[in-house]
Amino acid sequence: GDNLYGGMTMEGKFLIKINTKFCKQCGICSALCPKQVFDQEVGKPPVAARADVCIGCKMCAMRCPDFAIDVEGK
Repeated sequence: GDNLYGGMTMEGKFLIKINTKFCKQCGICSALCPKQVFDQEVGKPPVAARADVCIGCKMCAMRCPDFAIDVEGK
């Protein structure tokens, strides 16, 4: 659901926060994720549809040009 971060939070072993105010829907996170955690439609922010398989590598957060993703261990 929505949270104070300004975006959506999806939970599994890791907390994946997507700041939809910063996100420009570039698709880099979706393309680079080794576990294909994200689903993304053109023109929309990604959704961590498979957050339960996230391994916490933070590749999405490190490569996001807009600093719109945060991955936290729980």
